[in-house]
Amino acid sequence: MADQISTEPTIFGHPRGLAICFFTEMWERFSYYGMRGLLALYLIQHFLFSDGEANMIYGGYIALVYIMSMVGGILSDKYLGQAKAVTFGAILLVAGHFGMAFEGSGSVETLSFNDGAYEIQDEGRDKNRQLFVDFDGDRRRMVFDSQKFIVLDGTRYVPMSSEGEGDYVIRRQSRGLLQNICGVFGMSCAGPESSTNLVLNGEALAVTETETGSQLTYQGQTVAFEEMTETDLLVLRDATDAETPSMADPLLRVEDGEYNSTIVKQKLYVNILFLSLALIIAGVGFLKPNISTIVGDLYPKGDPRRDGGFTLFYMGINLGSFLAAWTCGILGVYYGWAWGFGLAGIGMLLGLIVFRWGLKYLDGVANPPSEEKLREKAFGPITVEWACYLSAVAITVVSMILLNNAAVIGPIAAFVGIAFFIGFIIYSVIALKGRERTRMWAALYFAVAQIPFWSLFEQAGSSLTLVTSRLVDTTMFGISVPTPVFQSLNAGFIFLFAPIVAWLWVWLSKRGWEPSTPVKFSMGVFGAGLGYLVLVWGMKSVGPAAMTPVFFIFAIYWVHTMAELMLSPVGLSAMTKLAPARMVGLFMAGWFVYSGLGNALSGVIASAAGADTVGGQIIDVEGAKTNYTQVFSSIGYIGMGIGFLMLLISPLIKRWMAEDEEDEVKVADLLEGKT
Repeated sequence: MADQISTEPTIFGHPRGLAICFFTEMWERFSYYGMRGLLALYLIQHFLFSDGEANMIYGGYIALVYIMSMVGGILSDKYLGQAKAVTFGAILLVAGHFGMAFEGSGSVETLSFNDGAYEIQDEGRDKNRQLFVDFDGDRRRMVFDSQKFIVLDGTRYVPMSSEGEGDYVIRRQSRGLLQNICGVFGMSCAGPESSTNLVLNGEALAVTETETGSQLTYQGQTVAFEEMTETDLLVLRDATDAETPSMADPLLRVEDGEYNSTIVKQKLYVNILFLSLALIIAGVGFLKPNISTIVGDLYPKGDPRRDGGFTLFYMGINLGSFLAAWTCGILGVYYGWAWGFGLAGIGMLLGLIVFRWGLKYLDGVANPPSEEKLREKAFGPITVEWACYLSAVAITVVSMILLNNAAVIGPIAAFVGIAFFIGFIIYSVIALKGRERTRMWAALYFAVAQIPFWSLFEQAGSSLTLVTSRLVDTTMFGISVPTPVFQSLNAGFIFLFAPIVAWLWVWLSKRGWEPSTPVKFSMGVFGAGLGYLVLVWGMKSVGPAAMTPVFFIFAIYWVHTMAELMLSPVGLSAMTKLAPARMVGLFMAGWFVYSGLGNALSGVIASAAGADTVGGQIIDVEGAKTNYTQVFSSIGYIGMGIGFLMLLISPLIKRWMAEDEEDEVKVADLLEGKT
């Protein structure tokens, strides 16, 4: 029988503490997503990290946010209690976000050409970024002119322009959707490989792929075929700030290969950057896993209001995310990075103030398990409580070291993930049997199967942000919308479609048509891959150097949001029900490890989809577009292939779960998966 519902004063029928948790989490998500929306652009345009470096740092950062959350969750459960953990985490977050506002003057890139060295000056951020140099005593605009070409039998040919000028066209015929899925698994239904033809001066020449590269038969001889790009540096005659300045009559043209650049970073401010990110990692680790726990503890066992309480709490999460993109993002792009990061810090400070003021409304549910235990000596004069706080120093130091060497975060996470997997399997074989063993296997399946989803979905702040900034026409109703604003689409679509999806599952369930949890999971991974193919379609729908219509950014975020609603809410809920009762905490740690591994992998994938930059500005739009479409096509088909494979094995996972005896997934469980 459910415990009696508390008769304490309420707000809209819910415990007053819910409002405190709502606004604390809203401001925490505001600060997190406000900084996240600017981070990739900031790394590339202010500190002049390469695309590969920036994407690896970003992926490593979001991976560590998940992995280090295990520490905060364990320490709060055993020693600190949720109130102290959330307060400490909020303090670390305020320090980290304000630290991001100390940006310095940024890195300096110097171009060398014509026996001279010229420091690049920049103005603006995001799409508004422009580069200048002081040349011959005057400040002048600097741009880049990229041109593709091929060389056959010593003769150089250029591609046909939209006006019909030029020599050749490359026509590629790709496999269809189902054929590509077959190709992922090496099945015969894949059919022949994609074909390429070079149409040169009206003559079609077939291009074949060999182990040494592409080749074709030209004038009776087999010759190597490669389309190359050269990018010339142009110094214009004035300091025009036109969005697309004329390159017809430059003051100086420096041919590709005749110029080079060197970058000098401000070590102090780069270290401040990594310290700030490390403090945020530690702060999220203490705050994030505990604020949700407080919400659940506000309601007595069996209280029917609990689902509604989590629904309101969930709205706070998405409200913070939505508002951050429109405020921190716009301030950061138009007024300066420090303004955007500073506002994120102010938001977290408001969250800390709200939480401390509202502690009296939490009815003691977040108190430490034992105040006496906290006062005990851990080592020397250090008490148990201060030992818990000092663990944040270790988290911060380790995170700083790893962020400085971001490429190792993925392998470390993979090693830990493999160790968890082997350990769980060995334990299941030795200590479990029958239904308990197979349910544990199902739980492990959900933990591991989330990796491909997050590796694709979490590129929203890296490769998708860079594509939106560089290759998408974001002008809407005559206004150029800053790139970070588009990261609000996920939260906005959740507002609109989460209730519809929840209603849909109820409607299908009443008719016996609701998909099983493994099927929903496979649909989520499939959708993550499908979103990239939608974007690739949009990128290919216009000319090779033309901007992609903004509709396709809306489309990929919508597809990814629907995929998230299929996978994220039910995965963690199902796993906690399926894991053996004595191992739920360990499985929760495993869940965060595999989430972190997926996030780290997202950085690795995004680094492969980068572009060459000078002064933080892309220099070859067409080449970048080709690279992005190739990488996005590959990961799109791979994601869909994995989703299809998961669909095929879903009946086995369902049997492992023994779903006929599984508890119904409630709204509170769905929200735990999101948060």
